[in-house]
Amino acid sequence: MSSSQQPSTNAVPDTQLGLTEDEIQILRHGQQAVAAAGSSSSRAASRASSQGMLMIDSSSLSALGRHFDRVMQHIQQRLEYLMEQSQIVTLSVYDQTGQLIDNADAEIARYHDIMAQIDELELDFDRIRHIRDIVRDYRRRAEELERELERSGSGGSTRRDRGHRSHRSHGSSGRHRT
Repeated sequence: MSSSQQPSTNAVPDTQLGLTEDEIQILRHGQQAVAAAGSSSSRAASRASSQGMLMIDSSSLSALGRHFDRVMQHIQQRLEYLMEQSQIVTLSVYDQTGQLIDNADAEIARYHDIMAQIDELELDFDRIRHIRDIVRDYRRRAEELERELERSGSGGSTRRDRGHRSHRSHGSSGRHRT
């Protein structure tokens, strides 16, 4: 068996390990980092990684395990540092917030009062707009009625009546002629 075929006999496809795409990328990156260390098993692991395979021999797995232990230790140290920094910031803010909290409470109460006034005004506005729309509609109807009354009370009704009467007479004379 040639050395290019060896990874396939001692390797498993990294896509069959039940890892997410991100985890597969981390695994491949880890294999490349181990390969950079330079041992022969590391170089074989690098070749396997580039083919999407994980070397399953004890030497390769041990080297990969040590690499991830170092990475996790570094992450743990960074987490501890950041948590300490977070506590420092929290304490600093806490020291400065005693008076700010009282001021904030007062401003929040003021804000709630303002919002209640706004809600009340918006409700009043909607009610008045509704009433105004009804008044406008009745005013429009009243103006139409006034115009109708003016037309029927002034010369307009006589003209209509004459036209209506003459239409009847023309219509009746037309009936008699046929």
